[in-house]
Amino acid sequence: MMSVIVNVALALTVAVAFGAQMLRWLRVLQREHYEAASMHRFLGRWSSPPVGSAKTAQASNRRRPLTLTHVMVLALGLALLSRRDELVVAVSIVYALTCPWGLSIKGRTGQLQWTRRLTTTAVVATIGAGLVVALGLLGPRPWLGAVVVVWAVPLGLELSARVLEPYERRQAQRFVVQASERLGRIAPRVVAITGSYGKTSTKNHLADLVAPDGGIVASPRSFNNRAGLSRAINENLTEDARVFIAEMGTYGPGEIRALCEWCTPEIAIVTAIGPVHLERMKTLDVIEGAKFEITERANTVVVNVDDDRLSRWPERLVNEGKRVRTAGSMNETASVRVITGERWLVTLDGRELVEVAPLGGVQPTNLACAIAAALEIGVTEAHVAERVAGVGAVANRANVLTAASGVVVIDDTFNANPASAASALEVLRRLNLAGRRVVVTPGLIELGRDQYAENLRLARRAEAVGAELVVVGRTNAVALQAGVTHALRRFDTRNEAVAWVRSALVSGDGVLYLNDLPDHYP
Repeated sequence: MMSVIVNVALALTVAVAFGAQMLRWLRVLQREHYEAASMHRFLGRWSSPPVGSAKTAQASNRRRPLTLTHVMVLALGLALLSRRDELVVAVSIVYALTCPWGLSIKGRTGQLQWTRRLTTTAVVATIGAGLVVALGLLGPRPWLGAVVVVWAVPLGLELSARVLEPYERRQAQRFVVQASERLGRIAPRVVAITGSYGKTSTKNHLADLVAPDGGIVASPRSFNNRAGLSRAINENLTEDARVFIAEMGTYGPGEIRALCEWCTPEIAIVTAIGPVHLERMKTLDVIEGAKFEITERANTVVVNVDDDRLSRWPERLVNEGKRVRTAGSMNETASVRVITGERWLVTLDGRELVEVAPLGGVQPTNLACAIAAALEIGVTEAHVAERVAGVGAVANRANVLTAASGVVVIDDTFNANPASAASALEVLRRLNLAGRRVVVTPGLIELGRDQYAENLRLARRAEAVGAELVVVGRTNAVALQAGVTHALRRFDTRNEAVAWVRSALVSGDGVLYLNDLPDHYP
């Protein structure tokens, strides 16, 4: 009788442990848009935080930190060698309830949304786990099946996501067909925007320039993939829409081409090519090829010729029969150029269009791309000249404000690439401050083998502008620490870092909040 009670108690405890791991990793999967490969990628991040390539790691004389997961794996190995199943189960339960340390069950920055897709994935993964447990019961060590499923939750979810992918694509296709039909019926002029960065800012600036004429609809923030764009059209495209501005993102080749098949742009805008999602796409050449897909069906292409790679596109596009409008702030050959200084001068084909006061929080090249697109849509030069001064900054992108305490705050939490980071640090440098400069950041992510080097460079740039570095989390802590000569401060969460800033900085000081990773990053 006692053994039955013990077995039932163990079974219930294992079920709770399995559930705890499922809640953790389902949240990661949902935050990563159900990308199956994110499971093993994030398992690697949490089990052994990356420090860059082996070469750069050795150069820094720093080892990967020992984590609780390492300790638990060692304990599991010893328990298996002891051949005591109750010890193996106990170690697995402790692991499931505590590891990865810091990856919370509930979540601070984003809780689980029990959508149909999440529920389906959870059910399929649980059924698969049940089958493994059942097979284990047939063997000589019946608890081993339960132990396997507890430890393999991320991999089980990855397998489930892959199995369900064809089904989910068919489900999403219904909404794509609906969106395509709606576009065809309303027939707005479609402007599509892509780029490694600058998409959202350019989209918002363009909307500011075109909106006074009415009938303008832009896709909401982050609605830039197949599911998001179809939803934006089905829910937001009004019957009187004249212009629809579609932001298009990509994790790999073929995605933008597929979007353009049913959301076909008349005008395409390409803002930049940079090492964003380099972890997924491996090289800048692959990223450039993926972005070029947006031009294939467009009649007119607006290109940022400040970008070295994009500056080679106009000749190729003209040879393909496209109308090309170039834009920029530094390249003197740009058709539309925003020249910065004490006053901002907008020129069109070498002649002055308008002069305005500097627009805080507005990146001049993005503004130039938006002006170029507005002219192609048909906004008159006179109206563009009138409206430029009213173009507003985009929230959380290098916005400068002064807190009630007198501390100057630069909010750049939605930017996370090397170019925007360098730009934000320059904003911090130019502030007329009497006191301290502080940068609060978790560093830059998804840069593949370049991640260590880019974060090392970021830390050195921060120090070069006279800023103290405050590091949030441990994803890039090793690289950032290696990049400074003075001691830095570290906090596990952004809230802790913000609390320190509020207690330590006073009027006349300045702080840059650079990037803000969700809490499913270590």
